[in-house]
Amino acid sequence: MAYTVKQYSLYLAWAVSLAAVAGSLYFSEVMLFEPCKLCWFQRIFMYPLVILLGMACYRDDRRLAPYLLPMSIIGGCIALYHYLEQKIPALAELLPCTIGVPCNGQYINWFGFITIPFLALVAFVFITCLLWINSQELEAGADDE
Repeated sequence: MAYTVKQYSLYLAWAVSLAAVAGSLYFSEVMLFEPCKLCWFQRIFMYPLVILLGMACYRDDRRLAPYLLPMSIIGGCIALYHYLEQKIPALAELLPCTIGVPCNGQYINWFGFITIPFLALVAFVFITCLLWINSQELEAGADDE
């Protein structure tokens, strides 16, 4: 099992990013949920991951993954802040969204804790972990040579 995750970490990261983008587009284009300012920032970090990870998978180029790790971490930090802003009302008062959709609004709230930023956070965490696993595999392979 562990070998399989290491071997396919790049492909799994691409699949997670693809699912996240599909979910994002579903919520905005099908359900007609208007994205807030923080959602747009999360999209800025998630959407390129689909293209770049897809290219890396197609070429079987694992060397690109360490460069994508910062994008995933930054996107995850934005998603974490956004989620905390939704769940802790005092944070919404620090940097309030003054234009458009309020960032502390919750279009969905499944089981009392699953919101759209939570879903983005989970995706960014999975991608970050998978890219880190891929980076470790690269370093181990470089040490063997």
